[in-house]
Amino acid sequence: MRESVQAEVMMSFLVSEELSFRIPVELRYDTCDPYAVRLTFHLPGDAPVTWAFGRELLIDGVGRPCGEGDVRVSPVDPDTLGEVLIRLQVGSDQALFRSSTPPLVAFLDRTDKLVPLGQEGALADFDAHLDDALDRILAEQSAG
Repeated sequence: MRESVQAEVMMSFLVSEELSFRIPVELRYDTCDPYAVRLTFHLPGDAPVTWAFGRELLIDGVGRPCGEGDVRVSPVDPDTLGEVLIRLQVGSDQALFRSSTPPLVAFLDRTDKLVPLGQEGALADFDAHLDDALDRILAEQSAG
């Protein structure tokens, strides 16, 4: 059975040190791809952009700097855990977003209630849908 968790949060898109603006970001977790979360960024004047990456990366990044390569997540201040930075990179282009931590934690808590961390592989339909999920991720990346 396919189930999902969705939430919308407002994040700051940090264009430069002097310029940032708030944008809505849709968070989505689906049991047909239980290892990943999807963030869809609704940038003004552009088509929405969706990034898929490991749920565990987002969980870990709330408390400490995590990630290599295209996606990096880290707390702004590890002592207070009030805000999180999400850095997305394609080649030399990068985008930096800042989010309040509580809505991310609330979303992640809901995903954990649906599929507890570490239990992703126990989903009966996961193997049957793995190829579809990978094809969808590759299609989303190609379209973006």
